[in-house]
Formats: sequence, C-alpha cells, structure tokens
Amino acid sequence: MQRKVVVRERREYAAARGGLSSSKPNSTSSLRRVERKTTPLQRGERLRTNVAMPKRPPTHHTASRSKVELIKERSDYLRHPLLEDLVDGKPNVSNDSVQLIKFHGSYMQDDREARAFGRGKAYQFMLRTRQPGGFVSNKLYLTMDDLATDFGSGTLRLTTRQTYQLHGVLKDDLKSVFSTIIKSMGSTLGACGDVNRNVLAPPHPYKNRKDYVHAQELANNIADLLAPQSGAYYDVWLDGEKFMTAEKEDPKVTEDRAFNGFGTNFEGSPEPLYGAQFLPRKFKIAITVPGDNSIDVLTNDVAIVVMTGDDGEVCGYNILAGGGMGRTHNNQSTFPTLTEPLGYVDKDDIYHICKAILATQRDYGRRDDRRQSRLKYLVHSWGIDKFRLVVEQYFGKKMQPFKPLPKWEHKNYLGWGEQGDGNLFYGVFVMNGRLKGEGKKMLRHLIEKHELTVMISAEQNLILCDIKPEWKQEIQESLESVGYVDYEKSDPLDVKSMACPALPLCGLALTEAERGMPQINERIRRLMTKVGLPSDDGFVIRMTGCPNGCARPYMAELGFVGDGPNSYQLWLGGSPNHTRLAEPFLDKMKIDKMEETLEPLFYFFKTRRASAEESFGDFCARVGFDVLRVYTKAYVPPPSIAQLPRVGVEAEAFEQLKAIAEKQNKTLSEVATEAIAAYSAFALKGK
Repeated sequence: MQRKVVVRERREYAAARGGLSSSKPNSTSSLRRVERKTTPLQRGERLRTNVAMPKRPPTHHTASRSKVELIKERSDYLRHPLLEDLVDGKPNVSNDSVQLIKFHGSYMQDDREARAFGRGKAYQFMLRTRQPGGFVSNKLYLTMDDLATDFGSGTLRLTTRQTYQLHGVLKDDLKSVFSTIIKSMGSTLGACGDVNRNVLAPPHPYKNRKDYVHAQELANNIADLLAPQSGAYYDVWLDGEKFMTAEKEDPKVTEDRAFNGFGTNFEGSPEPLYGAQFLPRKFKIAITVPGDNSIDVLTNDVAIVVMTGDDGEVCGYNILAGGGMGRTHNNQSTFPTLTEPLGYVDKDDIYHICKAILATQRDYGRRDDRRQSRLKYLVHSWGIDKFRLVVEQYFGKKMQPFKPLPKWEHKNYLGWGEQGDGNLFYGVFVMNGRLKGEGKKMLRHLIEKHELTVMISAEQNLILCDIKPEWKQEIQESLESVGYVDYEKSDPLDVKSMACPALPLCGLALTEAERGMPQINERIRRLMTKVGLPSDDGFVIRMTGCPNGCARPYMAELGFVGDGPNSYQLWLGGSPNHTRLAEPFLDKMKIDKMEETLEPLFYFFKTRRASAEESFGDFCARVGFDVLRVYTKAYVPPPSIAQLPRVGVEAEAFEQLKAIAEKQNKTLSEVATEAIAAYSAFALKGK
C-alpha cells in the first residue's frame, strides 16, 4: 500500500514539474533503479528514495575509502570528537577534529614563525564566513571588525570567494567567536569542508537591475538549499540553540529540498542531501548574468547564468558544470579545468537541477583518492554527455538545449558608480584583500557612521553601498588619507593581481604569496619600464604558495604557483576576461631569477604585440609556447642602441635582415647585432 502511495506522489509531482509522466520503468534505459526502505522524515512526510545507477561502474577503481571518509562516517554528523576536543584544555584539536571543524567553517593552523624553542607548534584557528554573493550587512561588518581586534590577529582578510577570513583565534575563544557571528545574523556553516561552499554572485550594487538582484537572491537560496541540516553546527557552538531558524528561508527552498521523487535524498537521515558521508570533496557554485565575468564563473563545479526574457523577467538558467582549479605537483592526473555547457532549465526547476548535480557527485564521485574526488574529474572520466544523462535521472526529465550567450567581460566594480536608486556605490581597491591598520579603522568609521552595507568581490575588494551623494567627498578624502586611493591612481598590476595568504599560517604553503606579491609587482613594473612597455600597461597576475589554486593562478595571464622555498612554477596565457586557462611555461623558477626569466618575454611582447590593445596573456596564447621558448633561449639583451649613432643599410640588406628576423623569431636589432658581430669576428680573424 505504501508503495502505491509514494509512486502516485512521484507521478503527480513529476507531472506538475513537466517531468516523467509514468512510474513504469523504461525498458530501453541504460540505467536501473535501486530502491531503499522508505521511512518518515522528521517532518512526517513519506517520500520515495530511488537512485539512478549506470549498469557499469563509473570508474574501474577498487571500491575503497580514504581516512577522511571514515572520520566523517563515525562523527555523528560532525559532532564527535569535536565536542570533546573543545573542552580538553589543549591548544589544539585531534586529527579527526581537524577534519570535522572544517565543516563548521574553521581550519586549525600553526604559525610557523611563532613557534618557540621546546614548546612545539603555535596553534591557532582561522574562521571563514559564509557570505552568498559577498553581501555583508552593516551589523555583521562591525561584528567581524570587532572580532578581528578582540580575538584575532587584528586584521581581516577578504577572500577570492567573497567571504571573510578571521585569523589568529585561539581554541579557548572559538565558541565565543562562532556564537557572536551567528547571533549577528552571520554564519560559517558551509564555508569549508566537503559540502557546498560559499555561493558566488556578482557583487552588484545595482538596485534597478532585476537580473542582478535575482542572482543575489538565488545565491542566498541555493546556500540555504544545500546547507547541512543535522543541527550539529548549533549543538557545537550554541549548545543546541538553533538561532537561525528554518522559517527564514524561502518556502520553495524548503519544499524542493524535501522532494525526493527521483532519488536525490536519503530517507529519514538528519542530512537528507549529504547523508553521513557528505560529499567526496568541496563543491562550488557560482551565479552570474550573461556577459558579467567578475567572479571567474567558469572555474566552479557548477556555473549558473540567469537568463531573462524580452520583458526583463527571469525565465530560466543556463547550467555549466565541471570546473575547478586545484591540482597536485608532479601528478599529471590532476589539472585545472573550466566548466562545460550542460543545458538549460526553467526558472521553477533551478533547485531540482542543483540537487541532481550534487547527488550525482555525491553518489559517483571518487572517495578513495581525495586528489581525484572533485566533480571535474567525474565529468572528465565520463564525458559531459554521460554526466548529463545521469544528472537527468536525478532531475526527472531531460534538460533543454543550452542557450546562446554574449561574450564574457571582466568587471571589477571599483571606483564610483550609481546604484539606480539615487544612491552611489564606491569600490575600494584592497591590496590582496587584507584589511589592517589605519585603513581598517577608517573603513570601520565610515561604515558605522553612515550605516553602509558592503559587498565583497571575488577579487578581494570591498564595495561600499547605499552612499548618499552628499557623502561622496568625505568618503573619498577619508579613504585616501589612509592609503585607499582611487583604483585609477593605483598601478594596474596591483589592481589586477591576487595572492593567497600562504606563509606563515597555511599548512599547505610551500613559499610566499600575499606577503611577497607587492614586491613582485614592483619588480615586474621596473622590468616592464626597462623594456619600454607603457607605465599604464597591466595584466592579470596571480600568486599562490602551493598548487591548490586558491587565488586562481591558472586563470592568470602571468601566474606564480609555489613549488618550494622561494621557487615557483610559471603559468602563462590566461585571458583578460577569465575565459581561457593559462598553461605551464616553466616548471621551476627561483624568485631571484625572475627578471632574467621574464625580460625576454616582455621584450618580445613589446616588439611583437599585434596592437596596443593586445594583452600579455592574449599575446602568449596567440604566439604559442614553442615560439616563446625559442625566443627566450635565443634572446640577447638589447644594447643601448638608442645611444649609438644610426647606421644606414641598403634596402636589399634590410629586407634580408627582416626575413631572417621573421624566420628566427628575433627582433631586427638582434639579427643586425649578431650579423655585425659575426662579420667582425671573421674579418678580425682574417686580418
């Protein structure tokens, strides 16, 4: 009797969604259904569970699980041994809890430069907030500023996923910091761990653009939809008091999360979408509008593009899948990659498609090797067509064809602009996203005085919102007085660069990134000036202390990826609009060799760029790495030709020199110098 009821529920809901119209299995399908026992959820609803499975395993690997999978399974949904470790009087938590506390939004770190002889590691904790779309209320901004001063290192960091990172918190203070954030209507839940991470969206200040406003709302709703549900977060940090209640989320989010017509949910589980094992690895979603690539949208596991009709109303979404940045040195089976078009869904189906993609990764993602467990490797292994087929089983119907999109453009939201409601916004350039010192104090003063809201960009900058026009001069002058000059007065290299925190806190860091980036940019600027490139020329530079790619160096025009002390891989060829991956150009470069490594490339770029508008990354991609390497090997630093008398040559000789230069990918000056030197050596020898 129960089966008839649940099948009828499935059929009726599917019909309402435009999905499968019959409960009869498709005899021609390459998939089979596996039913689990149906038990009531806590809300008392009876739902059906079935999981779509390919007849053949998605991989040929032996079914095994990593140590992290076992830790998750025996943790009682992220509670133990974390609850016990927090009150054991030690400055650190156990190895098991190191993994579990990530799900709560924190990493245990060791300040390598603060270790005292004979006293072991200097343990502290980093907390990361959840800020869908980068939105920060006035109250939460002030709270985070206070916490950084009272419990942290005194600084706040803006991340490349539009969140805060609070460093330097001691274990004894964790509960106070977590509970304060929660009670200020903030959260750290889902900011780390093997769950859906912070959902990106353009840090839009526009109040008169329905598509941008919708993207922000959707980011919040998807963050709610895919947030862990077991209540462990509140048990650990608020002693079981669920301060933020489910009544605050959109009713459609609640309804669509509970729907289980096509096997996306675990019946009766405290975690209906994640189960006891959660996901194989982190899961990242980004949302944008057509043409706006301010958030590196193509680098995410899932990219959602808000599509509107002729009337400007949202009608559906283009869905892309399979992006990701992380890789491992000397492991060719790991790689960065971009999303591929998956299909289009109508507006009412967006939560269902998100659940379907998540369930596919949950059930078929690798759990034996964490280096291979991201969604991108599943897509790579299956191919996008097979991946789509399995997603559609969880979705309950076929996706519609992907709709055409305009060319992507990069927007930085820096400087002054109009919101569309009579107020202004101001995008503040923050070098490497670090708020500190007098700059931090002044921002706090202005945001508190004028009750401003804030948006965090995916490039580590702050957008101050809701500014009355009469406040403009005061805010501009106040920020410039503490070093926050308008971005147009800053070096374009600084404005377009990003770096991860790296040393001394990140346990994965092999070398410097954030602390070294300003000096690296200064050296690059001097080198560019030396070879004659304009002072206002800039391109995307990104630096990370390890290959995990937190600052997305694999999208840079010039990327530095740490591979050892003061040593980096060099990646070239990303595009200014963040739609093309960079490629590895040099496996190892000691940082003191940077000038001699880059000078040939910059000189070649200066003399052979197609136009003044061609960017360095586009030039490298157009010319090709083989040509770049040949040129670099043959490069002879140009002598001070401008200071020497000019020498005329016959037209025929000039054409010959020009032909040789083209053939050997050298400049005319290089070829002429080599020819004269060779002739001189011959003549002197003959004499």
